[in-house]
Amino acid sequence: MADLALKHPIAARPIHDVSAWDRLKVNRNWIALWFMLPAAAFLLLFLAYPLGLGVWLSFTDARIGRLGEFIGLENYEWLWDDSVFWLSVFNTLLYTGVASVFKFAIGLYLALLLNNNMPFKAMIRALVLIPFIVPTVLSAIAFWWIFDSQFSIVSWSLRKIGLIASNIDFLGDTWNARWSVIFANIWRGVPFIAITLLAGLQTVSPSLYEAATIDGATPWQRFRYVTYPLLTPIIAVVMTFSVLFTFTDFQLIWVLTRGGPANATHLMATLGYQRAIGGGYLGEGAAIATAMIPFLLAAILISWFGLQRRKWQHGESND
Repeated sequence: MADLALKHPIAARPIHDVSAWDRLKVNRNWIALWFMLPAAAFLLLFLAYPLGLGVWLSFTDARIGRLGEFIGLENYEWLWDDSVFWLSVFNTLLYTGVASVFKFAIGLYLALLLNNNMPFKAMIRALVLIPFIVPTVLSAIAFWWIFDSQFSIVSWSLRKIGLIASNIDFLGDTWNARWSVIFANIWRGVPFIAITLLAGLQTVSPSLYEAATIDGATPWQRFRYVTYPLLTPIIAVVMTFSVLFTFTDFQLIWVLTRGGPANATHLMATLGYQRAIGGGYLGEGAAIATAMIPFLLAAILISWFGLQRRKWQHGESND
């Protein structure tokens, strides 16, 4: 009993002397909560509070140096009639949609390629990661030189082989600028998808491919009926993150074009920053940032419902 009292002092006391708080401290069902509290506090302080503050500011006429007053939906009404805002919505959807499709296609191809036995595979995997680990600002500066209207290596190379007569205005033309920033984002985002999908491919049992080959399945059929179904949960998660990162991209656009030319590359994130910090209209900038939330929630919900339909892969019911 003495040893028990030393190890579990609460257990050694009469039950009527033990408070509810003492019982909660040793209750196994509450242990997980105690371990989650630090992370929950971190999320509340650095995520929930800024998000709530941003939503609140969107309902005020706050400016830099002035708190502002509650004005209801005036900021959103003003944005509804703002052509630049709707242009930024179009640019954001175009940027996110095109870049995400190409990043997935190229990333999946690289993952399938690197999953095969090939010489120098470890070195190639390391090289594939370089675009992702290089800081975004450095990547943007490099592309800024690549797309320079006078010193572009791309224009120089095309002129040398006779395909063009003059330099291409990559960042000065409306559509050229859009495709240029999309290309830069694809270059940066492909490694993340490729390495993540490659990790998923490593978990697929080779016996499944052997059985499919014995049954006479072609390479496309092995991919369609073996690889793709088993990769679906990973694809859903990695593409959700890719869409979220692309939709909220700021650094790449701001360094390359600052939203130009003529607002042709302004995303919602860069426009919100320009209005809030550059222009000083915090309420308007917060409204633009808050308008991004429905799009982000839609991307998350699509991924979530997609995963729910694949529960059978884990032996669960769809009911």
